[in-house]
Amino acid sequence: MSISKLSVDEQMKIVMKGVDSLIDEKDLKEKLTKAQKEDKPLVVKLGLDPSAPDIHLGHTVVLRKMKQLQDLGHQVVIIIGDFTGKIGDPTGKSKTRKALTTEQVLENAKTYQEQIFKVLDKDKTIVRYNSEWLGKLNFEEVIKLAATITVARMLEREDFKKRYEGQMPISVHEFFYPLMQAYDSIAIDADIELGGTDQRFNLLMGRSLQREFDKESQVVIMMPLLEGLDGVNKMSKSLGNYIGIDEEAGLMYQKAMEIPDELIIKYYNLVTDVHPDAVAEIEARLEGGANPRDIKMELAKEIVTLYHGEEKAQEAENRFKSVFQKGNIPDDILTVEANAADLDIAGIAVENKLVPSKSEIRRLAKQGGVKVNGEKVNDLNAVEANGELVIQIGKKKFIKIVVK
Repeated sequence: MSISKLSVDEQMKIVMKGVDSLIDEKDLKEKLTKAQKEDKPLVVKLGLDPSAPDIHLGHTVVLRKMKQLQDLGHQVVIIIGDFTGKIGDPTGKSKTRKALTTEQVLENAKTYQEQIFKVLDKDKTIVRYNSEWLGKLNFEEVIKLAATITVARMLEREDFKKRYEGQMPISVHEFFYPLMQAYDSIAIDADIELGGTDQRFNLLMGRSLQREFDKESQVVIMMPLLEGLDGVNKMSKSLGNYIGIDEEAGLMYQKAMEIPDELIIKYYNLVTDVHPDAVAEIEARLEGGANPRDIKMELAKEIVTLYHGEEKAQEAENRFKSVFQKGNIPDDILTVEANAADLDIAGIAVENKLVPSKSEIRRLAKQGGVKVNGEKVNDLNAVEANGELVIQIGKKKFIKIVVK
């Protein structure tokens, strides 16, 4: 693995793209300079506790930054927390989180690896399990580890603090989570650790523990949390405001076009590999009066290309233009069969998850938001039950019903 010949300033520009906090800049410059001088890659750490293995774009924010460091020639190490996952990170939790079984952790870890390599270069990524070292610590070593931090320091952590002040239980073993996560940095001699802003306490714990072990402190890079398609809440599958990296190209493109205009640049910075200078040019175009829709189409194509390739991205763009800009019926329309005697258009729409309820599609129909074979209908019960019925709900949802 060869270190990039780009200047340290240029590397810093790439690394700093979209970053929320860096601790600290001086240390990172020194590490990058030394790595280039000695042609020795820095060890870049990301810890994953595989408790929820389905990855969406929000999860890729940190992975994308890892990929950029990987492309600069540095050694990415993914640590699967098969040991810490059995405890569960209490970050942001108002109560003790249920521990996972070994089987659950390993199954989730397998799924994680399948997905993270859609972002990272598999051949240049080292995957380790922290049971390799944490499972070997004896009780004396655990006590020495615990002696490196005070209870007062632990209670500085916001979630612990709130639970303590609210007289909610905190199990002693939960205090070991940040310590064990920090010990991972000792085990692999991490130069840089990445994480979200919600992991600040854990990440800084790694720096302080390295000093306790007379090691050079790692640089901490914290990435911001990504708002979902609603533009308000953090991207989440449970809220439905997400873009999944396993979703097919057309749907991924379509969802990307729902990104609020004010988040276009943030998405460019956090979920693409577009160079920061190019992002600055895009921002200048927006400020100069460019149509946000056109910029968003470029962004959507960029995102789809990352996960499906240029050909699929172009097909997705063509489909979007045809269906959503020109109002054409998509070629790949979902087709179902139904009996004329008991045709229930509203029920079929609900069953195929086009609307949440029958009352919702009826409301939309009354408002003129439902078409059958290109014509607006106010009463779905009045639709003649014969032939092929192409139902359009709003601008984006289609289904063909073949009536028998």
